[in-house]
Amino acid sequence: MSGSVLAEIFGPDGLIVIAVVVVVLLFGGSQLPKLARGLGSASHEFKKGLEQGERPGQAAQAAQAVETPKESSGS
Repeated sequence: MSGSVLAEIFGPDGLIVIAVVVVVLLFGGSQLPKLARGLGSASHEFKKGLEQGERPGQAAQAAQAVETPKESSGS
């Protein structure tokens, strides 16, 4: 109920602005690029995991492809 009151006062765009201001105050301006990078890599890894879960047979092939260059570069 309080969320709808805030939405009526600030509007949906106003709530986004307030959320961004709170994040900047909590993390600081210098930490925001690190936070964004971390969220981006986490999102990438999550999508990669979903793709591997959908195709279990191909996941083993992808793991072998990743291991093959490591073995050849070590020799």
